[in-house]
Amino acid sequence: MDFRKITLTEEEMPRQWYNILADIKMNPPLGPDGQPVSPDALSPVFPMNIIEQEVSTERWIDIPEEVLSVYSIWRPAPLVRARGLEKALDTPARIYFKNESLSPPGSHKPNTSVPQAYYNKAFGIERMTTETGAGQWGCALAFACAQFGIECKVFMVRVSFDQKPYRKSMMEVWGGKCVASPSLETRAGRAILEKDPDTPGSLGIAISEAIEAAVGDTSGKTRYSLGSVLNHVMLHQTIIGLEAKKQLEKVEEYPDVIIGCAGGGSNFAGLAFPFVYDKIHGRQIEIYPVEPAACPTLTKAPFVYDHGDTARYTPLLPMHSLGHAFVPPPVHAGGLRYHGMSPTVSQLVDEGLLSPKAVTQNEAMAAGILLARTEGIIPAPETSHALAQVVIEAKKAKEEGKEKVILFNWSGHGLLDLGSYDKYFAGELVDFELSDEAIAEAEAVYADFPKPQHLKSR
Repeated sequence: MDFRKITLTEEEMPRQWYNILADIKMNPPLGPDGQPVSPDALSPVFPMNIIEQEVSTERWIDIPEEVLSVYSIWRPAPLVRARGLEKALDTPARIYFKNESLSPPGSHKPNTSVPQAYYNKAFGIERMTTETGAGQWGCALAFACAQFGIECKVFMVRVSFDQKPYRKSMMEVWGGKCVASPSLETRAGRAILEKDPDTPGSLGIAISEAIEAAVGDTSGKTRYSLGSVLNHVMLHQTIIGLEAKKQLEKVEEYPDVIIGCAGGGSNFAGLAFPFVYDKIHGRQIEIYPVEPAACPTLTKAPFVYDHGDTARYTPLLPMHSLGHAFVPPPVHAGGLRYHGMSPTVSQLVDEGLLSPKAVTQNEAMAAGILLARTEGIIPAPETSHALAQVVIEAKKAKEEGKEKVILFNWSGHGLLDLGSYDKYFAGELVDFELSDEAIAEAEAVYADFPKPQHLKSR
């Protein structure tokens, strides 16, 4: 069958999310006393219905009808056979991608922003705060809040705020307010600016500001929202992989290799986790989270307890981390510039179920251009990191003469990232690779923290 796109009907959209906590063992988040954090301790930051999902170990969690209704604006998302890329690489591999660039904000992020806005509204919350790196998450939350009548405030990492001004415009169109981080609006922001007025900012700093803005509202009507890292975010994103499974079944295919870019872990987990379930139960699959060489969280940082933010407002999380004070180099893949990684993704790497990879931003941009010229969509710089690994795997299949099936996640389009392409064509993009000395210095901040156990789920 000479198909290009595999679709599902709206009736075939998954009605439940997959919760990987039913199938793996995890170290708990810890409070300042070194003891596991109780759900009640998180209540000033998140509504209780979100906290219940965060700690749930039920394998399947129903998607509310109100969420499905908003999802149906763009879901189910198509699965595409990348025939143009296959031809250009002259590979025996069959390459498929899940196209998550078709949502209103242009990325996978609304898969979790919509349910988060819904649950906050149901809990009586009127305002939500968050951070954003490249702006994709901030746009997604502004869009979701508009659907449910909630105010939205976004702290955007300064370097991306300057590089990608139209992300701010998108947020404002949907009624959101966007400020550059670090800002003068919070104690955390002012402290950072006092030390370094010219800082490019970081997701860790922006998270601190957004949490402070939420818990500082004495009305109790404001909560914080996170676009990656935490368990409930990974949960919501699994609709990607669940749809992909159904679509591949229609053409009697199953992946040998699964690839996604990884910053905090959400789009990668969304595609990969439903297949990780199969791998836990004996299926042979190679699963690759791909990160920037400039921010090598999974490939070079250890599995430790660390804070998710710079000001240390969050609990200690078990994750691969470069240290909560780490400020990544200003690469254009702003959504991947995070010092840590999702605890669930980190746990799976620690167990050997995932094999992380790292690429430079010039490698990523070159792959993104190849994909744009063969498949037509201009990818976001974040997505291009996954694409670089796809090219590597397709060439490897050719060298080995194997008909592998490669599945990757097209996590977002790059139509508001064209400045990155301009710099690439002008030869102005610099490849950053952290030295061992820089990594050791960054990691020193958690030297005295408790150590997570190395657990095994199988």
